[in-house]
Amino acid sequence: MRHEGIKHLAILGTRGIPARHGGFETFAEKLSVYLVGRGWQVTVYCQEEGRGAIYESEWQGVRLVHVPVKTAGAAGTILFDWKATRHALSEPGIFLTLGYNTACFNVLQRLVGQTNIINMDGLEWKREKWGVMAKLWLRLNERVACRTANHLVADHPEIKQHLMTCAPERKITMLPYGAEEVTAADAALLEPYGLLPGRFSVVIARPEPENSSLEIVRAFSRKPRQHTLVVLGSFYPDIVPLHREVLDAASDEVLFPGAIYSAPTVQALRFHARLYLHGHKVGGTNPSLVEALGAGCAVIAQDNPFNRWVAGAGAVYFKTEADCVDLFDRLLDNEQQLTDLKTASRARFQQCFTWPHILHDYEQLLLGHYPVSEQE
Repeated sequence: MRHEGIKHLAILGTRGIPARHGGFETFAEKLSVYLVGRGWQVTVYCQEEGRGAIYESEWQGVRLVHVPVKTAGAAGTILFDWKATRHALSEPGIFLTLGYNTACFNVLQRLVGQTNIINMDGLEWKREKWGVMAKLWLRLNERVACRTANHLVADHPEIKQHLMTCAPERKITMLPYGAEEVTAADAALLEPYGLLPGRFSVVIARPEPENSSLEIVRAFSRKPRQHTLVVLGSFYPDIVPLHREVLDAASDEVLFPGAIYSAPTVQALRFHARLYLHGHKVGGTNPSLVEALGAGCAVIAQDNPFNRWVAGAGAVYFKTEADCVDLFDRLLDNEQQLTDLKTASRARFQQCFTWPHILHDYEQLLLGHYPVSEQE
């Protein structure tokens, strides 16, 4: 239903809000609440497990459209995207789709004349975890998105350069993700894991080949450190060979607490860590790395253009496992360099990744592409 003088935005492509899953969900939550405060009417499509009809609710002034799907995994996500896109065809205003994984469905929006901006995320089709058919599906949808979206958002300069191979530069805007600055965290949240502030380092990533989990664990475990390396994530050693390799490579000083979904606990792990290890090789602006900068972490990152732009000159980088060994050797007891790295992280965060700046830029982008037929 249209309301005089109110701008409408519908957000597609996430599992929904309030955020419980990842970077896109956190961004959708932040943008929705911000725009509602600016007088917009915002709808977010939310994936639910189970059967039944689509239903609605409200959260902090945001209209939530809940889409139940009975199928689990990637197939369930595809089905959700299909149902959400079909439902959105009758909605007014402008649309923001987070991710291109099912951009073929968004063609329907173009056919009915809706204005859709797609955030193109990272180079998902390059990830080693996908098989041939999945990579083909993702690459096809990336190309479809480039051709059919009204505008594209790249979250990193390198992603923008990549998109310019199949879309004109005028059609692409570079806008990164943001994070909250963390200036304090409850150290008591570390106690269940037997950790003390400054006496551990942390890896927060899914244990996948492109995230360097094995290289980091091997490098740390090369010799006794009198220090703990905490590796978050779900490991299934009886199913996934890489997970078994990582666990077998770990010394007694490596702790595997599993996946931790409590945001305050994860914040405490970042804030009180001596080092934050970021091994991602593929992707654009990684939300976890941005959050590490916002927590003032001393960052060791895998050396690639994506991480170098995000963390900047104030982080240190490794290309090989031997490089990572050397950085552990040199940094763990170097108080001055650790202080310098932490200071540089906060400066880089303030320069590029604060939410107020990023959310303002998103609103300006949406206003600049708001459909003329919907203007009041």
